[in-house]
Amino acid sequence: MKMKLTRENIIRWAPALVLLGLVVLFAAINPAFLSQRNLARIALASTPPMMVALGVTFIIVMGSIDLSMEGAVSLCAVLFCLMFLKLGGSLGAGAWLAIPAILLCGAFFGWLTGMVHVRLQIPSFMASLAMGFVGTGAAVLVTGGDIVRIDDDVFRALLTWRILGFPLMVHIAALLVLLAWFIQNHTTLGRNFYAVGGGEELAHASGVNVHRVRLAGFALAGVFYAVAAIFQVARLGQAESVTGANLMFVAITSVVVGGVALWGGIGGVLNAVVGVLIVNVIGNGMVVIGLPNYLQDGLLGVLVIVAVVLSTDRRLVSFAK
Repeated sequence: MKMKLTRENIIRWAPALVLLGLVVLFAAINPAFLSQRNLARIALASTPPMMVALGVTFIIVMGSIDLSMEGAVSLCAVLFCLMFLKLGGSLGAGAWLAIPAILLCGAFFGWLTGMVHVRLQIPSFMASLAMGFVGTGAAVLVTGGDIVRIDDDVFRALLTWRILGFPLMVHIAALLVLLAWFIQNHTTLGRNFYAVGGGEELAHASGVNVHRVRLAGFALAGVFYAVAAIFQVARLGQAESVTGANLMFVAITSVVVGGVALWGGIGGVLNAVVGVLIVNVIGNGMVVIGLPNYLQDGLLGVLVIVAVVLSTDRRLVSFAK
């Protein structure tokens, strides 16, 4: 049975084909690209932004947008370090309690962003952008602009302990991808995300509490931002007010390039994963073959435009605002 070359099939498979094509291209130019060490480097660099991309995917699927991730990650990172040190400075000494505590902090921050959006009826773009600034400002206030360092070999094992050549945090990230996929496809909440993204009025008429679903979505995104903060601290060994810098661009770009439609209801977790890998393969591959950074930014911009064009049904969109 032949698969018809329809617009839907092109949109569905284009990101995966782009990723495969990039891998083949960079490997053909420099075989070292496929070395185990370089693949581990790509996976490690992808881990924090992938957690952010998973979180924001739930928001975008609902038809909203979340730009608070940089502030959320920065605030969660510094709070995690401070709690970690306060609880003994070692996972074996009780500092492991900082992990569930910071996940709750991330959920609360996301829920608060959702409240600003839903209760105050402020567009999610502005509500989340403002909360991102709040998060960054709070991180500066808490740290006084200083860097908070963690020196615990057990915690840093997330980075240093390797299984099959890949750091432990990469394997944990893979498990969290499966968890996100399960939430998306096998829970009522995940199905409600798509219901709201497909049409808020229709979802409301079907008995979905749209406001509650949006709040849950922002809180869930906050949990993934907190995980990204933990991974950032494990990678860097420290946290500061700019720990989340550049994650917004990488995450949103990855989600769009991966095939998640910005107007909601289309795409999902696996699209976000592919998108993150595309962005990081481009960045790593251009370094491996010796091309300058500005070409990387230009190529990512072109990919975003192509992804949006492919995923836009011009029969339904007569004017782009």
